[in-house]
Amino acid sequence: MRAWSAPDVPVLPVSGPEVSIHDTATGRRVTPLPEGPARLYVCGITPYDATHMGHAATYVAFDLLNRAWRAAGHDVTYVQNVTDVDDPLLERATKVNVDWVELAERETELFRQDMLALRVLPPAHYIGAVESIPLVISYIEGLQAKGAVYELEGDLYFRAAADPAYGQVSHYSHDEMLAIFAERGGDPERPGKENPFDSIVWLAERPGEPSWESPFGKGRPGWHIECTAIAQQHLGDSFDVQAGGSDLVFPHHEMCASTAAVASGKPFAEAYAHAGMVAYDGEKMSKSKGNLVFVSQLRNSDVDPMAIRFVLLNHHYRSDWEWQDADLFGAVDTLERWRRALSLGAGAPAAPVVDAVLAAMADDLDAPAAIRIVDEWVNETLGTAGLADASDPDAAHVIHRLLDASLGLSL
Repeated sequence: MRAWSAPDVPVLPVSGPEVSIHDTATGRRVTPLPEGPARLYVCGITPYDATHMGHAATYVAFDLLNRAWRAAGHDVTYVQNVTDVDDPLLERATKVNVDWVELAERETELFRQDMLALRVLPPAHYIGAVESIPLVISYIEGLQAKGAVYELEGDLYFRAAADPAYGQVSHYSHDEMLAIFAERGGDPERPGKENPFDSIVWLAERPGEPSWESPFGKGRPGWHIECTAIAQQHLGDSFDVQAGGSDLVFPHHEMCASTAAVASGKPFAEAYAHAGMVAYDGEKMSKSKGNLVFVSQLRNSDVDPMAIRFVLLNHHYRSDWEWQDADLFGAVDTLERWRRALSLGAGAPAAPVVDAVLAAMADDLDAPAAIRIVDEWVNETLGTAGLADASDPDAAHVIHRLLDASLGLSL
């Protein structure tokens, strides 16, 4: 599956620090020190509707990690999946009377256009679930050989008990896991399961649903096993960071970690990074509630995509926050002021700004701090806080490149 076109990323005159990031599994800050390219897996969309701000916040967040690693001198191998066959997609296709393949292709293309507009760096490997079915089948066979899979009425389940460390990503209690598993597509109460937390890895053919031939009978992959197989295929048994929204901590990332640990005998990721949830009208944005703000609708209303990205950057990636239309209007005004400062050419000294912004981004992707630093430079340059005695004749050029390289803001 093709990704979207890559924007040019300017090369900065100095290197940034090594990047530290909050690891959900340990609750501590970790500093991955990649051997070779930094390796990042971000869980992708299920393409049954347009990209809303909750999605955009996640992908912009880990675009910042990609950029911070590059600023620190690392190449980056970034992998993302597309869950282009799954229950929500099939249910939506039936509801709107559209072929599920057509729906998936249409919404995936819309996602590409949204990511391109927001200047999110594309993954090196953009992999669909459908194209990965042979890979997933082979992966399940490997788990079967280790005794970690059992059959129930034609479906295949992964034994959570096969991984002694199960639960160590989320650290939820047994009761919390039961409740969340049921809410997020699990089936903890299905009769015949050995353990309520066992996850489905192969769903036997259902009437009217797509299916593929396999040694286990016709069917299709489960969600969790898809990401695990794709990640290990393209990043190796262990890699630096698995990332996604905080709603993926459990069960998705927990299940990925467990199946991978059993398959390879190694930890899946060095760190698990999670973006906070975005609310609107007082509740988390969700398709079930319909309280969504779509990137494409704003773009089609001639809203500057950089203003959309600016609103996202102005909230620390791990925080939960609420979208306010007024913030978008404020972002448009702020970027107009920044562009005015950049148009002057000369300005307040740029070198300290570069160092401070790179340090902020290496410090758990602190984009709000970076924005404050740049805003102070803009104030100085426009004279609202008094120009420095020695004006930097190349300041605007340097800051322009900094904004693009580190924050993805092309002004």
